Amino acid sequence: MSTEIETVHRQRALELLEADAQKIRRLIEVQLANLTMPQCPLYEEVLDTQMFGLSRQIDFAVRLELIDSGEGKRLLESLEQQLSDLHDAETC
Repeated sequence: MSTEIETVHRQRALELLEADAQKIRRLIEVQLANLTMPQCPLYEEVLDTQMFGLSRQIDFAVRLELIDSGEGKRLLESLEQQLSDLHDAETC
């Protein structure tokens, strides 16, 4: 029974972190489309703050052994790539 609960908690932790990553992606999409240019300090500050917050959440989940460090790294790298792609699309 304990293993089932651990599995559920791990899956839920990963789902929540992925949802947070997608919220950041949507926030940046809105900023790029409507509010600021990618070179704007406000854009960079929001991006840095959001990414730092997510990395701290991931670190916390890793320390609790809810996800492994590889999953956390994959999640951050995936979001960074998505944001890079958005930035490139806006600046071209």
